[in-house]
Amino acid sequence: MPATLTPDQIDRLASNLCSHPFELLGPQQVEQNGSSFWVIRALIPNAKSVSAIDSSNQKKHLMQQVHHDAYFELALSPGQKVFPYQFEVERSWGDVETIDDPYCHPPTRVGDMDLHLYGEGNHHRIFEKMGAHVDALDGVAGVSFAVWAPNARNVSILGDFNQWDGRQHQMQPMGSSGVWALFIPNVPVGAAYKYEIKNHEGHIFEKTDPYGFQQEIRPNTASIVTDLSSYAWNDHAWVERRKNSDPLKQPISVYEVHPGSWQHIGSDVEPPAAAGEKPAAIAMTEYKENTRFLSYRELADKLVPYVKELGYTHIELLPVAEHPYDGSWGYQVIGYYAATSRYGSPQDLMYFIDRCHQEDIGVIVDWVPGHFPKDGHGLALFDGTHLYEHEDPRKGEHKTWGTLVFNYSRNEVRNFLTANVLFWFEKYHIDGIRVDAVASMLYNDYDREDGEWLRNEYGGRENIEAIEFIKQLNHLIFQYYPGALSIAEESTDWPMVTWPTHVGGLGFNLKWNMGWMHDMLDYFSMDPWFRQFHQNLVTFSIMYAFNENFMLALSHDEVVHGKSNIIGKIPGDDWGKFASMRCLYGYMFTHPGKQTMFMGMEFGQWYEWNVWDDLQWELTQYDSHTKLKDYIRALNHLAREESALYTNDFDYSGFQWIDCSDTSGVISFIRRGADDSSEFLVIVCNFAPVVRSNYRIGVPESGFYQEILNSDASEFWGSGAGNLGGKYSDDIGYHNQPYSLDLCLPMLSTLVLKLRQAEPEVEGSSSEA
Repeated sequence: MPATLTPDQIDRLASNLCSHPFELLGPQQVEQNGSSFWVIRALIPNAKSVSAIDSSNQKKHLMQQVHHDAYFELALSPGQKVFPYQFEVERSWGDVETIDDPYCHPPTRVGDMDLHLYGEGNHHRIFEKMGAHVDALDGVAGVSFAVWAPNARNVSILGDFNQWDGRQHQMQPMGSSGVWALFIPNVPVGAAYKYEIKNHEGHIFEKTDPYGFQQEIRPNTASIVTDLSSYAWNDHAWVERRKNSDPLKQPISVYEVHPGSWQHIGSDVEPPAAAGEKPAAIAMTEYKENTRFLSYRELADKLVPYVKELGYTHIELLPVAEHPYDGSWGYQVIGYYAATSRYGSPQDLMYFIDRCHQEDIGVIVDWVPGHFPKDGHGLALFDGTHLYEHEDPRKGEHKTWGTLVFNYSRNEVRNFLTANVLFWFEKYHIDGIRVDAVASMLYNDYDREDGEWLRNEYGGRENIEAIEFIKQLNHLIFQYYPGALSIAEESTDWPMVTWPTHVGGLGFNLKWNMGWMHDMLDYFSMDPWFRQFHQNLVTFSIMYAFNENFMLALSHDEVVHGKSNIIGKIPGDDWGKFASMRCLYGYMFTHPGKQTMFMGMEFGQWYEWNVWDDLQWELTQYDSHTKLKDYIRALNHLAREESALYTNDFDYSGFQWIDCSDTSGVISFIRRGADDSSEFLVIVCNFAPVVRSNYRIGVPESGFYQEILNSDASEFWGSGAGNLGGKYSDDIGYHNQPYSLDLCLPMLSTLVLKLRQAEPEVEGSSSEA
């Protein structure tokens, strides 16, 4: 019987040039020679013969090989209905396998409303439709694939399941949406795949799935079919508490971590696996011989108890979305929806976060919407055009970083990013995001010379599309996930970053205080004797401390690229360095705002952070480093226990100077809580390398002021100078206060005092003189 397709149609199919395969393949009703009948068509490369097996009676019907060695068809008799069938394929190399026909099923579950909302940029759960999803259609298990490539001539799926031959699984366009879709039966979880995208000039682009949930371990780049619903969470109580809490009135102390360089493990130790699971693949390090990264599960066993013991409230992970190059620290993201496979599977990361929540530790992830790398398998030139990025490099490229900029004016691109954040909250139960390089998004001239950037429609330098995107993103975060954190790393004086969107703000609820960080690191890098001449560096932050909801951050950026680690920035001998660090950290934890510290700072790492190496854990055998860690624990517990240090961080009523004008290097102030103004703390910092005896400060009430923290205590490797556990106030007015205290201020110290109505019994004070 002659073929029911023309040779040209068959050639186009066989050459992977067909843009609407469902019009040609699978069961089709045709008119030929005056009669109407059904025909089953298949394009199966590398097949010697193909039979259609009637699933109702297992009868085999040999299909005709016509015109091309990959094209087969079976014409049914007029009046005969199409029976349920599978293909029995004899391969050219001799294997025989039974496969289902993807073209006898609907191409996708993506509906018209999904496509409409996606085109508007308002499909908040588009991650449930795009990408690869374990599915079942017509009782047949498989995977539904969908990808956005509006300028492609045609798109195919490549994978383990089709010998990476794009002819076998050609996708169907969904109207004019730009979305291509196909359901492929019997594709297993764990299968590797990519999209083969052809533009109208015939150029081929092999791309990782932008919405893929997992990728191969670098240097391999394929996506992996993953079922994210397979993990059973145990953090319901935590999630409910978060939903009903205001994080700004809670203590927040963040331990910032790069998972790949916190600690490594010898490669001879097998990665752990959950019961009934295969061991997760963990990437070997490319820089430490015979070592590998800790897995997410090993981090749960090692990092979580460590952070809990130190008293931090949150762990912040440098980007854990998939990225090709270790040296980017995760900030050049390829797979925005894929947890990096360096440390294990998506379920392993879920386990880590679950363990954090069970130990009352929140998890923040760094998120990078400002730029993406140019790697050929990623988003760059995705369908042969500038799809995700701006075409004009004056808006679409960060030359300094060697990366591309998202086109925030495109609805589908904004939808990709906003849904991505909601995805991490929904699927991974994260508690917050820290948004990287917000300033690079706000300004068209960010890090660009004159002539290298474009003005907006009003003639200004603001990126209006990016601003609207940020507002939409933050509105959605708090709409869906009350109690969450959205933290901006924003390094300019852009106004109202942490104000709500309905009053014109960007909608974040915290912003890193970069000004405080720079001032304090400049101050402590001076010889202590000269600090007295630069008191403004210490006090200036209070001038703007309540304009935004600030987080004080000593981050990874401050201990790399020749900047030295914190201890290396401080002059003097070892004792003076540690004393200055304790003084700095004490001021940080008592200053209005929340706190973030990068790993290694808690025990005084000497070396700069090196992404290729471990932290200097060997230092913790020495008293100076161990006792600094003890001090950080004490600060964290103080910040949790004293409401004056966290309930009123963002209002002037929570802070009062006692004295900020003493040019000898001493400041003193009061912190008050929001709920009970009678609860207050007195803080005194002596930034000079001199013990100051009989130093008087004014206080608002009379009574016994217990010294609840002394950074110079001997258990913190200090000299032990202090106030023998506390001091009674004197009826001497001072500093515009009705009473005063006569204190001993240890050199390079922070003291925290709390009013008690009666002198407590002191069993061995930490302060000895």
